[in-house]
Amino acid sequence: MSNAPMREWRFYLDDMIEFVRKVLTYTDGLDQAAFVASGLNYDATLRNLELIGEAATHIPDEIRTAHPEIPWRMIIATRNRLIHGYLGIDDDTLWSIIQDDVPVLLPLLESLREAYQR
Repeated sequence: MSNAPMREWRFYLDDMIEFVRKVLTYTDGLDQAAFVASGLNYDATLRNLELIGEAATHIPDEIRTAHPEIPWRMIIATRNRLIHGYLGIDDDTLWSIIQDDVPVLLPLLESLREAYQR
């Protein structure tokens, strides 16, 4: 068990925003075939999707409950699927997440950050 101090949840929200931006950057200008064949972009994108989900687990339940517009459970489930199902990742589903879900997530997270600015 770690003795590291608890990190403020807003930092995890900032991390999520940064990871989403990285996913968008790493996939910008690529179609699905180029993305799957890209190697580094593919791996970096998967890693950042995992990190988005990991950071989401550190957002308090009361914040998640108060903001159902953000698909918290889906984000965390995607992280779990990517980490534990690495040999069974479906590229069509992954590409759909990247194209349809991730771009919508960014403004939702930014709006949440604005709502809780210090």
